Amino acid sequence: MYSETLNEEERIREAITPKSWNEIMTSDSWAVFKIMAEFVEGFEKLGRIGPCVTIFGSARTPSNHRYYKLAEEIAYMLTKKGFGVISGGGPGIMEAANKGAHFGGGRSVGLNIDLPFEQNSNPFIDPDKLLNFDFFFVRKVMFMKYSQGYIVLPGGFGTLDELFEAITLIQTHKAVRFPIVLVSREYWQGLFDWIKNKMLAERNINEADLNIFSLVDTAEEAVQTIESYYNKYALKPNF
Repeated sequence: MYSETLNEEERIREAITPKSWNEIMTSDSWAVFKIMAEFVEGFEKLGRIGPCVTIFGSARTPSNHRYYKLAEEIAYMLTKKGFGVISGGGPGIMEAANKGAHFGGGRSVGLNIDLPFEQNSNPFIDPDKLLNFDFFFVRKVMFMKYSQGYIVLPGGFGTLDELFEAITLIQTHKAVRFPIVLVSREYWQGLFDWIKNKMLAERNINEADLNIFSLVDTAEEAVQTIESYYNKYALKPNF
């Protein structure tokens, strides 16, 4: 146990130790090949999965939490509507999403990110639909490119990062619009009020931007929002 703790401390020190400029330049050159490989693997595998909805949320949510159960229920219901489910591949809400898809008999996809000391892939991902990434930005491209919608449960900085990137790309017409659903008004209402009362009031966004995302409370509402979006515009979600 002592040696394991020591090794972990050494890895932490290594991860946070600043690199010299020469080390940065050398690693940048080799990183190009790794980045290309991640894009190629992602495009090849995800291009075959069919229509999916991505579910985001905290990796720290325990399995007995109501948000975990809610994510599992949403994922299960989505599979019954013909959608596969994509998650970030890790524990917490991500695990719940893959679990719901797995037991719903649907496609269960995990885009795992290699993070020291924090995240391992969960066991409910289809073995042929697990991808591991070193680079967050490559992983983000995969989420945006192969998702028919985002369902966002309570989470932390990573969840907010994915949420606001999607909102920004849709706002600026850099991505094809798709539904973004925030689940739990109790959790998200304060953020929505700040966006409306501060960002909109000071004209940093347009009023129409508030329509890019929706707030709901139940699994039924979340799934219905996704389904209604495609029915409303007579679109087929790439089936």
